[in-house]
Amino acid sequence: MTEHLPPEALDGWAEAVRERLGLGPDDLPVTLVLDLAADVARGVARPAAPLSAFAAGLAAGRAGGTPDQVRDAVAAITGLAADWDS
Repeated sequence: MTEHLPPEALDGWAEAVRERLGLGPDDLPVTLVLDLAADVARGVARPAAPLSAFAAGLAAGRAGGTPDQVRDAVAAITGLAADWDS
């Protein structure tokens, strides 16, 4: 196991995850999720990043799971992180 994943390996990992979970190419927006994690890690705390990514996916899934609903959930959390002052 390696601690750091080179960018080209991330594509392979994302494809393996999509295949294992039966997801299509647009169902796992890697850049969107990574940007969300970076915004939350900087604006709130590093441990909040994976929790926030999971929450965005859960909320989007419960709303119907379309790409627009994923973007809406991510935007809501990104906005919350930008305004976070705790």
